[in-house]
Amino acid sequence: MTLDTHLLALQLMAAQGVLGAFDTLYHHEGTEALPRRGTAARELAIHATRSSIYCALFLGLSAWAWHGAWAWVLLAVFGVEIVLTLWDFVVEDGSRLLPPTERVTHTVLAINAGAFIALLAMSAVGWAAQPTAMVWQPHGWLSAFLALCGVGVGLSGLRDGFAARALFGQHKQAQARDALAPVRFGTKPQHVLVTGGTGFIGQILVRHLLADGHAVTVWTRDARSAAWDFGGAVRCVQSLHQVPAADDVDVVVNLAGARILGMRWSERRRQQLLRSREGLTQQLVAWIATRPRKPWLLLSGSAIGYYGVQPQGHAAELAEDAPPQEIFMSQLCQRWEQAARAAVTHGVHVACMRFGFVLGHQGSLPQLLMPVRLGMGGRLGSGRQWLSWVHVHDLVRAMAHVWSVAERAAAPATAQAFNFTAPGALSQEEFTRVAASVLHRPCWMPTPAAPVRLLLGEQADLLLEGQRVVPAQLLRTGFQFMFPDARSALADLCRPR
Repeated sequence: MTLDTHLLALQLMAAQGVLGAFDTLYHHEGTEALPRRGTAARELAIHATRSSIYCALFLGLSAWAWHGAWAWVLLAVFGVEIVLTLWDFVVEDGSRLLPPTERVTHTVLAINAGAFIALLAMSAVGWAAQPTAMVWQPHGWLSAFLALCGVGVGLSGLRDGFAARALFGQHKQAQARDALAPVRFGTKPQHVLVTGGTGFIGQILVRHLLADGHAVTVWTRDARSAAWDFGGAVRCVQSLHQVPAADDVDVVVNLAGARILGMRWSERRRQQLLRSREGLTQQLVAWIATRPRKPWLLLSGSAIGYYGVQPQGHAAELAEDAPPQEIFMSQLCQRWEQAARAAVTHGVHVACMRFGFVLGHQGSLPQLLMPVRLGMGGRLGSGRQWLSWVHVHDLVRAMAHVWSVAERAAAPATAQAFNFTAPGALSQEEFTRVAASVLHRPCWMPTPAAPVRLLLGEQADLLLEGQRVVPAQLLRTGFQFMFPDARSALADLCRPR
């Protein structure tokens, strides 16, 4: 019995399709989130090119034999694919630390690809001697499955191509903005310790700190991966004890905290949120107490959830002196801030930064805009709840502003709260209509409140209720927003230059 090498090659291609789908969905879209990773633009561009090649191979080889000149085209395509694969290995190893499962998957994919390419190359040698034609040679369900794989990998390639284009545009936009108006943190280089430095806001902050000449240490759970992500420009530690006592830290920026929107607020989940905010901040302040030379400034994260919820229809503006409420989201922020304020006893200036909804290319905005992009945007619940937001670039600029204000302060160490929200708060429905206008989409499909409350419980207040928060302290101290209204902020983020 002779081995049908061509059929074996097609079977290996089918296995490649299954493994590739797993790698794309589990790693690239899931654990690694490449389309939202700022450093992945080149890798995604290579993926898009490779996917277009695989799309042609899956569709073209599913039921056809490539005779004559087409056989030489096939061999040339194999050569290009091998070069792209090697280039992809180099680029991804230089831009991120691959998790073990992805590295194993890529190794298996490479071995399998090498096997079916070698087998198909053997077939192509024989095909080259035939008259030039695409000869119909179907293989039943195998052909149908390979064609399906071709469609899937083609769609994946389009996804990667659009994502790469967006990331390249965002990078170019950030470079132009930084060159035009660089963010300045104080008047001299400092050593800055950042918690939450690998998160959405933290990554952008670290980039600006480095550009302004500061030395940065990031406290993170995975120091090896973080150091890889920052290209070795940042020292990353998994324990505060790894920061030598002789290595003075001047400023601490505390941005760490588990994602608040997600699983229902069970008692276990509440404790997890408290540990990730209050508990971690307490650790930070205890570490400050042990330092021979204390930092002079602590910028500590908080949120406008401090104010609880504002009755819908009430237009009162909430400044930093507005009282909190006896609900979990408010109590969480109160305890978080109380833990940070304890650093004042060690002579540290403390600024509690109450963040509104942060608009950026990462974070929650892409998910919020997805139904709008699909033409299905509309009000959530009543739509009258206030949405207090801030563009992420203004947020980082505001951090630099608070830093400079604290640097000029002659008074003893104090703790002060700052609302990090733009002046242009608006209702959720108005915000969605502005987004739909910027994206040239309709705004017509409401989402009732009942299913959201049933799914999220008390956590639904984050979406269905709101607060009209104003940045009174920032404005009083002279801060000027680049994006004071939602239209300018969304136009900047949705249509990169």
